[in-house]
Amino acid sequence: MKPALLNKLINNMHAEAFEIIDCLECANCCSSISPAVTDNDISKISKHLRKKPNKVVQEYMLLDNDKDYVMNRTPCPFLMLDNCCSIYDSRPLACKGYPHTDHNKMHQILQLTLRNTEVCPAVCYIFERLNSIK
Repeated sequence: MKPALLNKLINNMHAEAFEIIDCLECANCCSSISPAVTDNDISKISKHLRKKPNKVVQEYMLLDNDKDYVMNRTPCPFLMLDNCCSIYDSRPLACKGYPHTDHNKMHQILQLTLRNTEVCPAVCYIFERLNSIK
């Protein structure tokens, strides 16, 4: 399948998936994976929490093997009991984009997307729909 067609199909299926799947009923991503957190994300979170960036890093983050900051525990420390995010308006860019199925170059991140089927029902839906296309 040509990359442009694959991108279009997955992007359309992304819209379909999120018409029927409510992230707040799931929160698997927030419960089981830790996003990469950029310096810009840290700055936004710091302002939101009214804490200094170094305090936010110290309290909530650690460096992973790739030397990226990630949350220091799962479930995410900002995940509330109702599956809402306590820093939603300031959440990391990786969280905003998850599960990345509206990416404009899906053909470049198919392996990541396939791994996300283990976490996200919307990604499962998209792959099931893709598999049904003959």
